[in-house]
Amino acid sequence: MTERQKDRPWLMRTYAGHSTAEASNELYRRNLAKGQTGLSVAFDLPTQTGYDPDHVLARGEVGRVGVPVSHLGDMRRLFQDIPLDQMNTSMTINATAMWLLALYQVVAEEQGVDVSELQGTTQNDIVKEYLSRGTHVFPPAPSLRLTTDMITYTVAHIPKWNPINICSYHLQEAGATPVQEIAYAMSTAIAVLDAVRDSGQVPEEKFGDVVARISFFVNAGVRFIEEMCKMRAFGRIWDQVTRERYGVGNAKQRRFRYGVQVNSLGLTEAQPENNVQRIVLEMLAVTLSKDARARAVQLPAWNEALGLPRPWDQQWSLRIQQVLAHESDLLEYEDIFAGSHVIEAKVASLVEESLAEMARIEEMGGAMAAVESGYLKSQLVSSHAERRARIESGEEKIVGVNSYESTEPSPLTADLDAAIMTVDPAVEARVTGALKRWRDTRYQPPFNHPRPCKALQRLKEVAAGTGNLMEATLECARAGVTTGEWAGALREVFGEYRAPTGVSSAPVAVTAEPGTPLAVVRDEVARTAADLGVGKLRFLVGKPGLDGHSNGAEQIAVRARDAGFEVVYQGIRLTPEQIVDAALAEDVHAVGLSVLSGSHAELVPDVLVRLREAGAPDIPVIAGGIIPSSDAEDLLAAGVAAVFTPKDFGITEIIGRIVDEIRKANKLDPSEVPA
Repeated sequence: MTERQKDRPWLMRTYAGHSTAEASNELYRRNLAKGQTGLSVAFDLPTQTGYDPDHVLARGEVGRVGVPVSHLGDMRRLFQDIPLDQMNTSMTINATAMWLLALYQVVAEEQGVDVSELQGTTQNDIVKEYLSRGTHVFPPAPSLRLTTDMITYTVAHIPKWNPINICSYHLQEAGATPVQEIAYAMSTAIAVLDAVRDSGQVPEEKFGDVVARISFFVNAGVRFIEEMCKMRAFGRIWDQVTRERYGVGNAKQRRFRYGVQVNSLGLTEAQPENNVQRIVLEMLAVTLSKDARARAVQLPAWNEALGLPRPWDQQWSLRIQQVLAHESDLLEYEDIFAGSHVIEAKVASLVEESLAEMARIEEMGGAMAAVESGYLKSQLVSSHAERRARIESGEEKIVGVNSYESTEPSPLTADLDAAIMTVDPAVEARVTGALKRWRDTRYQPPFNHPRPCKALQRLKEVAAGTGNLMEATLECARAGVTTGEWAGALREVFGEYRAPTGVSSAPVAVTAEPGTPLAVVRDEVARTAADLGVGKLRFLVGKPGLDGHSNGAEQIAVRARDAGFEVVYQGIRLTPEQIVDAALAEDVHAVGLSVLSGSHAELVPDVLVRLREAGAPDIPVIAGGIIPSSDAEDLLAAGVAAVFTPKDFGITEIIGRIVDEIRKANKLDPSEVPA
């Protein structure tokens, strides 16, 4: 033991929330009792995208990937018996971040808490939603205004709160290289800080306070040396940008403050027990180096490629953190990489390349302009396609997937249905019924909320002008307004936005030279089109419901395009009715549905029924996503032609299977595409 004082551990969180506010509250209190030192709230997709549970797009999504919060009563119940003045709460919320922060503040006020003492973070990074996660609602300009108004409000009234968490995590999930992750996150931060500065809402002498409350949420992959160097490069660039561009002289205010969730993209369905050591290595990337150590860490569970983790799985991830922090000697030393010429060279290289990419984005007009032009999205789709190609060729090895595939039966997955948590389908009806009761009783004792219509009208008036939207949003929260009503009012003023998909502009990542697997598939696509008497086979890739994780759908669309298909891909957030209408209008030969949120059990059969009712029962429907084996069997029994899950990593082979299903549906002889 050295004489220096042992460092304090980072905040330990698990990303949690499901079913209902009551069930999630119970989970939070149980996790805190196990030694978790902060909360990280997962909201369901309707809450994230500004819909109430009874909206048509919310069907099948309520309580699936997080907790539904529709109004003040839900937020009150979510934090019941959890003193908010003693809690550090992270909320993964973006397009509706202002609304959820308002609800949180009002609940704190009801607890008698001085809101200036509240500590926590709202993610509130809308740029990465346009690029990778898909829960955006409004166009870039009004979205940036919401972010700006939140930042200026919290700096003045909730000074210990991090109003934005510039989030590069999902950029890596979408395929970003370390350089892209740094450059795109830093360019986003610059866009936000420029907007706050130019809004005139913060005096120049207070701008250092704004910079001090900007935090980051990053990803750490399994290449943990490179990832650790990435974090040092992040800190170095942030110090330079805040000092030179914004004139912040206080070194403490310039500190790079970040939390982390380690990589989920690399978690595998095959041999999922290997995910435990992946998670440990990824955690080391953000904890080993004291000078670039995360302030908060949350780890995924070993079985997230299979489905929703159970409380026990989350406990395992928490214990991994606790063993490192309390049993190892990690926190007893200064930075163990200081003076390493190997580390220094890698950090310098990352800094140089990242600054060059940031300069390119600046020349385009900044991060928002690079979003609207499609540049950032196409770069990510391209990087992801290149990574997938390396895995398929075996150049990049994934243990248990494309190498060392032989395995003993795993007791962890002996009963797959018991190895994950499932959300009771009846939850949606209960939540929707509770929402109706809220609407029916919010004006009656003991609630006595003022009429929400006045608060919503005030919100629209402020939105149509230039005032700060936070006070009007707080007024809505106190008036009993619902999530869908708040977002709906702003939709009326701001409109909605469909982000570029990046598919059409993505370059070819896999060659189709004679003899290659893609060349064989291309030949079969052309032969099948000729057999059917059409110029090209047409394939619709659809994202039903609110699941915005479009990476898989984009990669299928790009490879199908490269295989010779005419691809119809309209992006995320479509109803089954819209998908079927598009399939009929485009006269497609197959429909591929990508769902990662768990709503496949309801939405995919709905597409099948609508195709039959429209007189097109022979169009094969293929499903892909995080689909448990029992659900896959149900989908196949319902008439789905094929189901693909993360274990099916060979995209070219998937496209070959789709060609085969088209031939089968049209009673042609089987193709010769290798399975």
